[in-house]
Amino acid sequence: MSGNSFGQAFRITTAGESHGPGNVVIIDGVPSGLPLSVEDLRIDLQRRKPGQSKIVTQRKEDDEPEILSGVFEGRTTGTSLAILIRNQDQRSKDYGNIKDLYRPGHADYSFDAKYGFRDYRGGGRSSARETTVRVAAGVVAKKLIQQAFGGQVVGYVSQVGDIRAEIADPASVTLQQVETLPDGEPNIVRCPDYAAAAKMIELIDACRMAQDSIGGAAHIVATGVPAGLGEPVFDKIKADLAKALFSLPAVLGVEYGIGFGCVTMRGSEHNDPFTSQSKADGSKQIVTRSNRHGGMLGGITTGMPIVLRTAVKPTSSLPLPQETVDRTGEPATVSTKGRHDPCLLPRFIPMAEAMVAIVIADHWLRWKGQYTSTEP
Repeated sequence: MSGNSFGQAFRITTAGESHGPGNVVIIDGVPSGLPLSVEDLRIDLQRRKPGQSKIVTQRKEDDEPEILSGVFEGRTTGTSLAILIRNQDQRSKDYGNIKDLYRPGHADYSFDAKYGFRDYRGGGRSSARETTVRVAAGVVAKKLIQQAFGGQVVGYVSQVGDIRAEIADPASVTLQQVETLPDGEPNIVRCPDYAAAAKMIELIDACRMAQDSIGGAAHIVATGVPAGLGEPVFDKIKADLAKALFSLPAVLGVEYGIGFGCVTMRGSEHNDPFTSQSKADGSKQIVTRSNRHGGMLGGITTGMPIVLRTAVKPTSSLPLPQETVDRTGEPATVSTKGRHDPCLLPRFIPMAEAMVAIVIADHWLRWKGQYTSTEP
């Protein structure tokens, strides 16, 4: 099986399945001297882990990371960094009744068509369980871009069903707003529009009670990213970001900046006028008055915030009976047991942040390898 690696200068390779012993990531290209500890990794893994609230899957996993190599005395060594996260709460028996059935919305049939054999326990390699180690790799990437140029990546839930968050400036949203309500309680849906968040929770809970699921959308914003990252043809940073996000389970759409809103606009409306602003040292910094281009032009960053939006489908695993066929093509009915998210969005946020950070870290290191005389 190929396709287990992503990136060039900052390169991750993952292995593992939903119901296997665990998942592991090997990260190549991490510079030496970067401070890194298990405690650093835990923060985003806690944001991703199951069982954190009533509106996510109740599978119980500690998602405790183990750093196997690449760190000495609290700093990266510059050699391959390996991180392991063990599975603890697999209930493989929940999937015994579907081993010969094709669940609607899942990769069961396509896996059989490709390999002629599949791990039917929770989706095997195609399960979102694999993203645990991507999130761990994303922590490393976030630390790298923050140290290199003050870059930050923050995601939030912007829509669940027909409930939309009203956020005037996506680049102004902070991690604190995403994670915590004004009263200090956890923001379990990760939407910084708190009135919309309450409605989202009600909708997700109603779908859970009806043994159904609901889709939605997320915004991922990268700030502090310098101009000049990316390549102008096949390795456009927008293309790599799209691939990174589409590689996550359940993503059906990715847009940046104004996105599909451009189809009704004239060029005079869509273009972002260039201007300049004074920096602290008195020099001029070129910026745009608006950001309909989403921080990228010609596949290269402009220095404006990178603004991405992803569409995430409803969870396919449902206890409701659904029509299907078995491996022989005979009609059947399938009802998926086990524990599943009624809405994927709350736990999707740290996964998406991780993939965006990995792409930015990769392009930063690639830029550093090409041009060393000036800073972008």
